[in-house]
Amino acid sequence: MEIVISINKVPIRLTSERWIHIIENHDDLAGYRDDVLSAVEEPDYLIAGYNEAKIALKKMERKFLAVIYKEINFNDGFIITAFFTSKIDLSKEKILWQKQK
Repeated sequence: MEIVISINKVPIRLTSERWIHIIENHDDLAGYRDDVLSAVEEPDYLIAGYNEAKIALKKMERKFLAVIYKEINFNDGFIITAFFTSKIDLSKEKILWQKQK
């Protein structure tokens, strides 16, 4: 299990079970484990997801790496899933945080 700190200073877990789930459903992410963790620690954007989940977005060439995670409380959170997408329209999303240029 790996733990990174979100921009809200919450420890976020990535368990082996979740990583296996991610790469079984999104095999294009195999080899991107460090990028998934980095997206939570240093996203380009953080947008609101469903049911209080957060979506960390990291720009990678012409697409985003999206990492969906939940902050349970100030001391614990976990990664739900991750995937590559080019279908995010930031003008239609609720942006919670954005990297300063």
